[in-house]
Amino acid sequence: FLAFPLLLRLQYLKKIKSYAVSRFKLNSEIHGMQHWERVKRNGLMLAQFDPQVNKRVVVLFAYLHDCERKDDFKDEEHGIRSAEKLYDISETLLADLSDEEFDLLYTAIANHNGGEEIGESTVDACFDADRLDLGRVGLTPNPKLMATSMGAHYAKYFKPNL
Repeated sequence: FLAFPLLLRLQYLKKIKSYAVSRFKLNSEIHGMQHWERVKRNGLMLAQFDPQVNKRVVVLFAYLHDCERKDDFKDEEHGIRSAEKLYDISETLLADLSDEEFDLLYTAIANHNGGEEIGESTVDACFDADRLDLGRVGLTPNPKLMATSMGAHYAKYFKPNL
């Protein structure tokens, strides 16, 4: 993904974003494109510190993890619904993913609201990328609940604007 020319990456991301927006039915200031952009930024920041993190999966997670959300607060099944929708685009938008990348993306999206560390670098970076944006709802991320050491570091030392 990152080896593709910049123009191809931008065109691909535009398609991913369009898909995510088309699936997202909430009129929300808590979830949606601004949140997804911050999750992408957070995930790529965390990936700089762990060469095992698949940046392509992190970016896809950022835009697809909440696209099936039905409520801003109480929607514990949105992760699994969003993950299941990956199959609908597995042969189109996600056709270039390896089986391993697809499995990582599915696992990260399906489990991101459960709060449990998985122990896989890419998945855990996705979890922390989302958690590091809790400032948007007036919460400070708890370093003890982060899945990665760098996520814990950022949660401890870099406070969001509440």
